[in-house]
Amino acid sequence: MITGRDIIIVGQQPWDIEIGSNCKNIALEFSKHNRVLYVNAALDRVSLLKGSTDPKVIKRKRVIQHQEAGLIQISERLWNLYPDTIVESINWISFHALFKLLNRMNNQRFAKSIMKAANALGFSDFILFNDNDMFRSFHLKQLLKPQLSIYYSRDFMLAVDYWKRHGEQLEPQLIADSDICVANSTYLADYCRQYNPHSYYVGQGCELDLFMAYEQASLPVDMQNIPGIKIGYVGALIGLRLDIELLVNIAKANPSWSMVLVGPEDDLFKSSELHQLKNVYFLGSKPPSSLPKYIGAFDICLNPQVVSPVTIGNYPRKIDEYLAMGKPVVATSTPFMEAVFSEHTYLGNDVQTYLQLIEKAINENDVSKANARKAFAASHTWENSVAEIYKAIEKHI
Repeated sequence: MITGRDIIIVGQQPWDIEIGSNCKNIALEFSKHNRVLYVNAALDRVSLLKGSTDPKVIKRKRVIQHQEAGLIQISERLWNLYPDTIVESINWISFHALFKLLNRMNNQRFAKSIMKAANALGFSDFILFNDNDMFRSFHLKQLLKPQLSIYYSRDFMLAVDYWKRHGEQLEPQLIADSDICVANSTYLADYCRQYNPHSYYVGQGCELDLFMAYEQASLPVDMQNIPGIKIGYVGALIGLRLDIELLVNIAKANPSWSMVLVGPEDDLFKSSELHQLKNVYFLGSKPPSSLPKYIGAFDICLNPQVVSPVTIGNYPRKIDEYLAMGKPVVATSTPFMEAVFSEHTYLGNDVQTYLQLIEKAINENDVSKANARKAFAASHTWENSVAEIYKAIEKHI
């Protein structure tokens, strides 16, 4: 364990983001035994112009104009910084040399704001933890001079056009220049290891108390009239991430099964053939607190992801949520799923295999398997993940 250190965290997700955030969970775990400054991304020029009525933009604008304090204490050893600077929106620039020049200017503005807060808190010999921020934080090791710099890879960002344009050149260099790299999947750890031999798989924590403590009482009202074996998915229904054709073929192959999809739909799902099938039920978005009762009502849980550069390295948090409730899970096979989850899930890549695995999962399910799944999911805590980060740090300090 690392204790009594000062840690500065920069990354993609601000503290006031509404959705779950790996980096926020890591910051909370760090702050149990260290002082932590969690830095929101600096407000960029386009967001300022387009978001004049957005409360988050208004908050940041007031900090920049010195009408509000930007440094806020969250807990005894945790502070959140709203930087008092604007950075220019430059990713549209195709000429890489010009982008690099302007990106350095943005980094200098960002670093100045961070250093001001670090000095106010008396931070010294600090660790810099960078959550996938390959542009705004590219030069921070040089500008802030931390004792140790860490690059945290939790998504393959270069699969997205926005990051790919300049990231193909910058991210490998940033990984190489960092003292160590840590990743939440074996795939991403291998990716980082191409550029930095000090790259480590540290796993992933999940907030599972809500799921592990839930005891099914009765079916949700909107599931009470759904017949037969219920195979289901909970989460955002996004066509670029989930295999719609696979879902259609599963539903058609066995009309006696009811496919239940819980979550908001994108346009690809809204226009899909799934809406024409009588045994497919779209239940829409649900509050996070109600998700366990839907998962609890499923006989089989699905994760039918598309295998693509965007998804192949991801840690699927929903798998842990399913397993935390002891549910049989049939999911798409990836190298990471095979390496980490194969003992407790059923993995396949095509319609025929999925159908066979669903049948197998139904027939094999029993209390002992359910308890093993729960115990496995329970091991995926932020305490354990951060302990692996500490091990990597201890090798280099």
